[in-house]
Amino acid sequence: MTQALAAAFHDQDTALRDDKLEAFADLLRERARAPVRNLLVVGCGSGVEAAILARKLGAQVIGVDLDGAFDAAAAAAVDLRRGDATCLEFPDGSFDFVFSYHALEHIPAHGKALAEMARVLSAQGTYCVGTPNRLRLVGYLGSRDADWREKIAWNLADWKAKLRGRFRNEYGAHAGFSSRELQALLARAFARTDEITLCYYQRVHQRHAFWVNLIGNAGLGPFIFPSVYFMGCK
Repeated sequence: MTQALAAAFHDQDTALRDDKLEAFADLLRERARAPVRNLLVVGCGSGVEAAILARKLGAQVIGVDLDGAFDAAAAAAVDLRRGDATCLEFPDGSFDFVFSYHALEHIPAHGKALAEMARVLSAQGTYCVGTPNRLRLVGYLGSRDADWREKIAWNLADWKAKLRGRFRNEYGAHAGFSSRELQALLARAFARTDEITLCYYQRVHQRHAFWVNLIGNAGLGPFIFPSVYFMGCK
């Protein structure tokens, strides 16, 4: 990590913290095929997650998002750019890790976005993609940017869409993909797709390990876990 980057993180340490994402970063480091030096975050939102990953992994990180409304602290720490996930501006094989976390469901041409992620990933690189789980019974409980009224309202809206048969991204619902749906999409762009959903929840919810393992062992994960996650390579 460069001195400038370390100084930026020191100055903004309080703002750039997220226990779950930091635990997730440890999991990514352990499962990556090679040391993570250059990382691309596709659909980086505010850029906070890109900054946290840079600090935890000691990597040079670029984040791209179509919106471009970036957090000032994150923008001071890492390279955040406005960009289109379906037309990335980087040469082939530019990154040894590509990360996309709850962004794919917002991209209508998600197949093209995945093809672009595969293009800019190096031959020995690793990717990680996570989205909401379309089969979830309840969602949003872990959201830090919403109160309970909003979470209840969002879940009621989801159930209304489910009952009408319109709980899909193309109908405007924040649906995401089921595990099988996401795996099928990833398999079109990447040679290897390994689901790490259970590993993710075991890592970020260690204090509730008993319940996480019970859900996983009972085969209830596809309906209980609010999101699905995959890692793999080209």
